[in-house]
Amino acid sequence: MKKLFLPLVVLALAAGTFAATEDRDNRAAARVKAASRVLEEIQAAPDTGIPDEVMGSAECVAVVPSMLKGGFVFGARYGRGVASCRTPKGWSDPAFFTVEGGSFGLQIGGQAVDLIMLVMNHKGMENLLASKFKLGADASVAAGPVGRHAAADTDWKMRAQVLSYSRARGIFAGLELNGAVIRVDGDSTREFYGRLQPFSTTLQSASAPTAALPFLQDLAKWARIASK
Repeated sequence: MKKLFLPLVVLALAAGTFAATEDRDNRAAARVKAASRVLEEIQAAPDTGIPDEVMGSAECVAVVPSMLKGGFVFGARYGRGVASCRTPKGWSDPAFFTVEGGSFGLQIGGQAVDLIMLVMNHKGMENLLASKFKLGADASVAAGPVGRHAAADTDWKMRAQVLSYSRARGIFAGLELNGAVIRVDGDSTREFYGRLQPFSTTLQSASAPTAALPFLQDLAKWARIASK
């Protein structure tokens, strides 16, 4: 009986370990799908979304889906997201990051917030490739313009390396976000790619892993529409 019991225990532990690993993998992949869903929903409401001119000029796009499910006032505490940058071969593999600290320019309350950040120039992209930077210090940040077109508001082309947006309670708006620190999400990177790698590796590679396709395809679609 004891001889039979031991193998069963080993099998149960192995199954539990596999399930836990699978759950972790699913969390990373689920974040990519959630980011894709945020992009789809913003595209579906262009009158109150990101202007085509802005999206067409963005070097990188970063999305934090359902950030901060707890209550807060004038404070962004923590979130996990994915980012992709333009490469000669298309949009890069998704890079997983965390955003910590910082402050919102409005009171949100206890709602979940979708956070979108657009890196607008090469200098901003260099900061992102560094794997850790602080908005407002290492990279200038400003609330992005909202609407179908932004031709009348050319300020956004000169005033910030990063434009930020938020969506809460169904309202999409430019967001003042300063002091937040962006860094590599090591756990999610290992879960998704099987190894830890810096932003500079991920964001300059365009191998298009299968689990990343929903996010990358939405970015490519949005970029095509914005360029017309």
